[in-house]
Amino acid sequence: MTEGHARLDSGGDRWAVSGSLTMDSASGLLEASATRALPASGVVDLAGVDRVDSAGVALLLAWKRRAAAEAKPLVFGGVPPSMASLAQLYGVQGLLV
Repeated sequence: MTEGHARLDSGGDRWAVSGSLTMDSASGLLEASATRALPASGVVDLAGVDRVDSAGVALLLAWKRRAAAEAKPLVFGGVPPSMASLAQLYGVQGLLV
């Protein structure tokens, strides 16, 4: 996977994110996800994420805000340790569950 690229697969009842969730890719993923229904299962699988920065955490928070606005549950599975560490640093780790 090339630097700055991320992929959102929304087939089935869950979303799966892979690649780099960084400043270079987060806004594109947010834009791409805006026209898709939130996952029916309420699960976003992050196991395929190989790189993350604060923009990736901000993307997840934006998805959580959208889910709250639509009164739908949303949880993140397979959160990479680096993302969990950033979320803890920013005091938002509770929002990633």
